[in-house]
Amino acid sequence: MMGAVIRDFALFRDHRFRLLFGARTVSVLGSAFGPVALTFGVLELPGATPTTLTIVIGTQSVAQIAFMLLGGVIGDRVPRNRLIAVTDVVSAAAFAVLAAMLLTGWAPVAALAACAAVIGFCSALFLPALTGIVPSVVPSDLLQTGNGLLRLGTNGARVLGLALAGAVVALVGPGWALLVNAGGFTVSALLMVLLRLSPTPVRAGASVLRELREGWSAFSSRQWLWVIVLQFSVVGAVLQASFGVLGPVVAKAELGGAPAWSAVLAANALGMFLGIAVSIRIRPRRPLLVATLTVFTIALPILLLGAGAPLAAVIVGALLLGIGFDIFGVLFETTMQREVPADTLSRVSAYDAFGSFALAPLALLAAGPLAEELGPRPALLGCGALIIVATAAALFSPQVRRLETPGRTPDPPTGDHLPVRPADPAGGDQLFQSGHCHRRARRGEGLRS
Repeated sequence: MMGAVIRDFALFRDHRFRLLFGARTVSVLGSAFGPVALTFGVLELPGATPTTLTIVIGTQSVAQIAFMLLGGVIGDRVPRNRLIAVTDVVSAAAFAVLAAMLLTGWAPVAALAACAAVIGFCSALFLPALTGIVPSVVPSDLLQTGNGLLRLGTNGARVLGLALAGAVVALVGPGWALLVNAGGFTVSALLMVLLRLSPTPVRAGASVLRELREGWSAFSSRQWLWVIVLQFSVVGAVLQASFGVLGPVVAKAELGGAPAWSAVLAANALGMFLGIAVSIRIRPRRPLLVATLTVFTIALPILLLGAGAPLAAVIVGALLLGIGFDIFGVLFETTMQREVPADTLSRVSAYDAFGSFALAPLALLAAGPLAEELGPRPALLGCGALIIVATAAALFSPQVRRLETPGRTPDPPTGDHLPVRPADPAGGDQLFQSGHCHRRARRGEGLRS
């Protein structure tokens, strides 16, 4: 066992992986300050209302979704490390402007929303590029380990950042906390500039629409991919409604308020760490089948909240959610990086992110009226049922059930068996091969991380 752990962490011997790991970790550490600082900073402004906050956060979300597909095209056209560095610099500047407005007290809603839109635009360019850059740094046979280690760093940074954010906002104010966020992006940009990748081939004469069509063809031709994206368009929306609105309402009314909800979120964070430990070690023959089965755990705490279960049961459910969520994330991202050619990976990832995020704003808008009309607990039961139905439906896909890890001995072929394409070496340099959060929702990390 110890030898296996040593082999996993041997990736840190590679200078490029250390740079990528450091950039992601410090970026997420800084970004953990953003949501807390911005929320309380906006609400503390003279005359601010919850509607003011909704406008600012909603503008960021709309910009992210609107430009996601364009981000995929750009991510396949230019060096991804440089693109990430540019988005980090622009995001740092936007957060610095937000900090200045909160510190000076001059903070028109239009200006706040404009900064949030810039951050959303940067996120739309950043997420597809991030998916494509991992196979450029990590050898193909270590992709699952690399994705797991990157998540280990970002999960730890997020937990630490959230723990510190409240204290910093309380002690020195939200403006200074937003400057910490800007500093994290600045350091990340510097690390990404130092990361050397092989040049990106330039496709002469290719229009944006043509490249979007090529990306759509690569996305839609893989049944397993669009089936899981459809599944997560439902799962992501349900998570937004359940953990953004309905769950806190039930916790406040029946479980003890903020301390109880904090315990649920802490259990979820602990579960994510355990999920990473599992995902680094397991090597399932059919990774998408295992990944999809873990999604059933996401429904557990939602159903428990809806059923009026005691707090201890909800905490255990949140722990299992965290475990399943990160096992799914690592296995799915690794499969996409192995199965999608490097020169279309960012565009395919953009369609993935667009589909996964599209329903989330609508779910947040619908959660409040649903809670008032049906009651929060019946609404949570309905949300949990939606996750179960969407996940069960995904398992009807032969490709989701049967896609195998390259190098495994395949089962005897059947009429609907999907042959596995060998990992594509295109775009790699030297030992490494070229070729993704949610993200979302799967990779979503608040205001751009």
